[in-house]
Amino acid sequence: MTFTSDLAPRRLRDIFGTFATGLTVITGSTGKGPAGFTCQSFASLSLEPALVTFGPARTSSTWPVLRAAGSFTVNILPAEHQHLAGQFARSGSDKFAGVSHTTSPLGNPVLDDALAWIDCELHAEYDGGDHTIVVAAVRHLSARQDAEPLLFFRGRYAGLVPAGQLLEAAG
Repeated sequence: MTFTSDLAPRRLRDIFGTFATGLTVITGSTGKGPAGFTCQSFASLSLEPALVTFGPARTSSTWPVLRAAGSFTVNILPAEHQHLAGQFARSGSDKFAGVSHTTSPLGNPVLDDALAWIDCELHAEYDGGDHTIVVAAVRHLSARQDAEPLLFFRGRYAGLVPAGQLLEAAG
């Protein structure tokens, strides 16, 4: 195995992209209506207290609006919602056009058929270079059991292959 000390952004993106992540859409209610953005840098942080973390880009125009609202919902996308990942990643458009949703207990949009949703309140923020590290306190949550997650790997959308199928293919 060879190694490199090349820390150029393109090289970092290529290497970091080998870590498969799920895709989420962070949504909230604002004085101007619902707002949201796609976020793949999401993780559980703590069980006691219940905390999650995610990292919006410093260039995000949506995160400051959701921050000001103080609460938001993390919608974990199922495989069949690849189109929503793209729709909520675009700037300058009505991201909720044609998107069915209900309202969470905190008043935030919950995308219909989300794999899971987590209603949160802002707990803390930290400097994360070209991103902000958000820590959020979990208040309400729910999940489906009948769907697979949407994944992102090496710059492309991906899905799960059950471990049994991998073993069969290797055998």
